[in-house]
Amino acid sequence: MKELMYIGAGGFLGTLTRYAIQLAIPTVHGGFPWAVLLINAMGSLFLGWFFTIAIPGKITPQLRLAIGTGFTGAFTTFSTFTLDIVRLSEGGEWVNAALYMIASVLAGLMLCALGMSIGQRMLGSPRQEGDAS
Repeated sequence: MKELMYIGAGGFLGTLTRYAIQLAIPTVHGGFPWAVLLINAMGSLFLGWFFTIAIPGKITPQLRLAIGTGFTGAFTTFSTFTLDIVRLSEGGEWVNAALYMIASVLAGLMLCALGMSIGQRMLGSPRQEGDAS
């Protein structure tokens, strides 16, 4: 039951952070969803980094839950990503929909890998195969 409190606390902060970014970078009706692209890209970078440095025994399981599952899970938003693609497509913005989808996936993959690389450098050793978190 305590685990749910940690996830909820992290989720609360992640949701507020996402909302603040979406307020700062509003999407005009039918416009390109820059805020969600930025949020998901930042979340990919962060999660790659965090789960590389969040070594069991050095970071508590509660903190891993609060930050990794709660905060990052609530901060990033796959459902909004897919909704934006459908809305752009329905509005006849096929090129923007395709660019958004490709940019989101490529940025997410590259930034996650970058985050893992940064985490590995911070730890001073390359990640060993089978060390997945």
